Amino acid sequence: MNTVGIDIGGTKIAGALVSESGEILRELKVPSPANDSQALQAAVVSMVNELRQGQEILAVGVAAAGFIDANQAVVVYSPNLSWRNEPLKAKLEADLGVPVFIENDANAAGWAEYRFGAGRGSHHMMMLTIGTGVGGAIVANGELFRGAFGIGAELGHSNFIPNGKACGCGQKGCLEQYGSGTALLNSAKELIASGSPDSSRLAELATLKGELTGVEVYQAIQEGDKGALRLLGELGTNLGMAVASFTAILDPEIMVIGGGVSAAGELLLEPIRAAYLEHLPARGFRPELEIVAAQLHNDAGLVGVADLARLHSVGR
Repeated sequence: MNTVGIDIGGTKIAGALVSESGEILRELKVPSPANDSQALQAAVVSMVNELRQGQEILAVGVAAAGFIDANQAVVVYSPNLSWRNEPLKAKLEADLGVPVFIENDANAAGWAEYRFGAGRGSHHMMMLTIGTGVGGAIVANGELFRGAFGIGAELGHSNFIPNGKACGCGQKGCLEQYGSGTALLNSAKELIASGSPDSSRLAELATLKGELTGVEVYQAIQEGDKGALRLLGELGTNLGMAVASFTAILDPEIMVIGGGVSAAGELLLEPIRAAYLEHLPARGFRPELEIVAAQLHNDAGLVGVADLARLHSVGR
């Protein structure tokens, strides 16, 4: 039986009717009313009802950026949405009349890659999603790791630079501030402000647009701009150093890199791999993990949370 997956972001809500094999049968997207919890709930209910029209569904999975409790029922804290200790599962089940399961968005994407994408066939996998922030997912011996309170695998909030840049989580120096798409954009703006010769193309694109956004930074990367490529390399180096630390703790066999910035492909993966090897403990005396690009891209969260909802609903 099919399930529905919903992926709630700060700017849009995406939903899909998903088969047992991970195939998307129907898909919808609407703007996200991020600052209105009631409107968010209503939008999700409306989307689910449209997707399941004429279909009997087994369950609904909802992926959201933020901390989810161990029972996968409450959104404890979401930095980009208006939820604080939001009992989302109970509210949606009351409106929809089917089982609902809540999951962190990076966990959902990681599970999709493990089941149907780049991590398929592995037993110990990690994933980093490099977008507005840095999300993380851990699959250990075939099981999604959540920790004692349900909010484990927040790899983007590992401390990277002591007393470093302020982070939205309330701490300073988190990896997210040095390895995300937002960090890349901020570095590009700083480069322009410095007046460096390497900033000329980025400055030109910013003038044409009226402001610099991630779209212009990615355009400069595609054009082979020296300044933009240097910044991307520095971002990859930061991520590779973090991957080496994660490897020392968890020893995965494969690391999947996803999220919007992963569209840069090998231009991002190469510096990640190089920094990983440079900082890997006991290098030369231990197996080295594989670092690969995600395969499911923007559909990963939908597919993953739909599959997790299916497994939960049948007691697995």
